[in-house]
Amino acid sequence: MRQKRTQIRDHRAESALFFRRALVSFAGIVVLVGVLLTNLYHIQVSQHDDYQTRSNDNRIKIVPVAPNRGLIYDRNGILLAENRPVYSLEITTEKVPDLEQTFAQLKILMGITDENIERFRKERRRTRRFKSVPILSQLSEHQVALFSVNQHKFPGVEVKAYLKRYYPYGKALTHVLGYVAKINDRDLRRLEDNDKLNNYKATRDIGKLGIEKYYEDLLHGTSGYQEVEVNSRGRVIRTLKYVPPIPGKDIRLNLDIELQLYVQELLTERTQDPDSGEEIVKHKRGSVVVLDPRDSSVLAMVSSPSYDPNLFVHGISGKAYRALLHDKNRPLVNRVTLGIYPPASTVKPMIAVAALTEGVITPRTTRNDPGYWKIPNSKSRPFRDWLRWGHGRVNIHKAIEESVDTFFYQIAYDLGIDRLSDWMSRFGFGEYTGIDIHEESKANMPTREWKQARFRQPWYQGDTIPVGIGQGYWTATPMQIAKATTVLVNNGVVRAPHLLKDIIDNETEMPAIFDEYPPIDNVNPKHWQIAKDGMYRVLFGKRGTARRAFYGAEYKAGGKSGSAQVFGLAEDEEYNAEELEEHLRDHALFTAFAPYENPEVVVSMVLENAGGGSSNGGPVARKIFDHMLLKPEPQPLSVTAPKLTEVNR
Repeated sequence: MRQKRTQIRDHRAESALFFRRALVSFAGIVVLVGVLLTNLYHIQVSQHDDYQTRSNDNRIKIVPVAPNRGLIYDRNGILLAENRPVYSLEITTEKVPDLEQTFAQLKILMGITDENIERFRKERRRTRRFKSVPILSQLSEHQVALFSVNQHKFPGVEVKAYLKRYYPYGKALTHVLGYVAKINDRDLRRLEDNDKLNNYKATRDIGKLGIEKYYEDLLHGTSGYQEVEVNSRGRVIRTLKYVPPIPGKDIRLNLDIELQLYVQELLTERTQDPDSGEEIVKHKRGSVVVLDPRDSSVLAMVSSPSYDPNLFVHGISGKAYRALLHDKNRPLVNRVTLGIYPPASTVKPMIAVAALTEGVITPRTTRNDPGYWKIPNSKSRPFRDWLRWGHGRVNIHKAIEESVDTFFYQIAYDLGIDRLSDWMSRFGFGEYTGIDIHEESKANMPTREWKQARFRQPWYQGDTIPVGIGQGYWTATPMQIAKATTVLVNNGVVRAPHLLKDIIDNETEMPAIFDEYPPIDNVNPKHWQIAKDGMYRVLFGKRGTARRAFYGAEYKAGGKSGSAQVFGLAEDEEYNAEELEEHLRDHALFTAFAPYENPEVVVSMVLENAGGGSSNGGPVARKIFDHMLLKPEPQPLSVTAPKLTEVNR
């Protein structure tokens, strides 16, 4: 009996334990269901808008649309840079079943190369998965037709049309316009630093040099966009909204393309092969800049030799680029703004203004020139004049006319390097000219501080003397010489040379505005006139160094020649150009203005290794002045170029 009661008691205990466990489990289930319902309510009701937005983001994409690039015209409305439709073969890798097999088939059908494939792979790594990547650019009509009839064999491959930059005048304007090319990593970093990256998400090309780079913000425009609905694999189903891009602004330059081509032809030498009879074309090394001194607008800017910018627009091959890079004639360098040369005697009129103003000479100062000059009370070697037997009695007028070195040695000695460098910096030497392209050098206007920093040496008195004739440590660019000449012509008014004439926005022409510079004041007007009179005598005086080049001219003009030494001579060594290799001959420099009374044109040039400036630069300047001032009947240029036509806007 006792055993039975014990069994009943144990059974009741087990039942109670089971009931309690069941109750706890049920309570847990209720709690979990409650949490689930709470979360479900939170998601469906409280955070409905948030999750709805996230869902739309997965369904709706913003696709940027690139703007059309602005056009570039010359001063007469002739198109210099245009946008032409081109066709590109592109691959969307997400849609291609077997990429390697596709490459193999395209090699047979379209002739793609391993270099094309390598370039494709590089670009693919930087491109979004669903975006197409070009494998072959600049397709011909035949290639477009050939692929079109075979497109069904190439899923994920298609021909796309784009507007690409084209430069109809090719190498004639490369160093002015520059070019556009594919955006690279450096461009992306620069855009990101300037908060402009969003505006370039649909753009493939960007200005790399010249006007194209300097006025990139004007020419590029503003990107548009379209909202598109995509499926789960990212493919577009339909367009929901379209905001058109704003095209870039057109710009007009001061440049005259007809004059540009004419000057380029003057730097081109054409001969005939005696055996084959074929024409041999040689582009002389040098540069010419033509300014209007009334506003410092650039009418022509030629650097020779040059190269075709269209090669870079579509991606130049490595072999072709290396050929340009290693060309001994350096076609990649813009010699007008990056070419660095001793300014030689072209700066003597500017030095004359400084000497007269500082009082180290007067208009009546006369000195004897025996053909050499020595530092007073010094045992150093003499500084020789270009005319071995000297010029006799010399005043400032004759010193400029006959380019008397010894007269300017004495001026440099009396002025000293501090005053000399200060005055020449006012004319723009040793500083950027302000030209509206980025590719420019300051060259060097030497000072005591410069030499100490450069060579860790003090400035010696003997260092100053050659600076007085534009030699020694002094270097300049052709554009700096042209700017200094316009400052002289305008009696100290300083303006930056500029290429941009106006901006065209919806048929409205807005003139370009540039910064003003402080003038060179406190100069007696008679001193300016003495310098210009000396330059007139250079061209028309009885002993003017360039009188032969301007014999019989129908207008008055002023100019100054110079010969920049490529290497130094020993004390008793004589210079004989006929016995030297070409690369060792002097550079010929020349700067001039015309007409004399009311100048309309300034021409400055450097002809590398051409010899004397008077005999080589003078005739080129004369031809340019004749061409512009006498306005002869237009002659057909032998240079290959498109016909000049007005563009209707």
